[in-house]
Amino acid sequence: MAGTNPTPADLSNADWFKSAASSATGGCLEVAFLPGDRVALRDNEDPDNPPFVVTRHVWECFIDGAKGNEFDIPA
Repeated sequence: MAGTNPTPADLSNADWFKSAASSATGGCLEVAFLPGDRVALRDNEDPDNPPFVVTRHVWECFIDGAKGNEFDIPA
């Protein structure tokens, strides 16, 4: 949908967190839950790259798929 992504100013107070499995040197995807039913994702190794923002519904569908092994890397 056009016009639904937060502007960079909307992310200035975002509370970013990452998995406990992440290494101290980075290499992790960080997530922030935003007002207005949005979830932001960013690569902590590339802080200058703008975060990717999705709706909470999209995030929940992704998490459900990940828990069901739908996104496992092929052997």
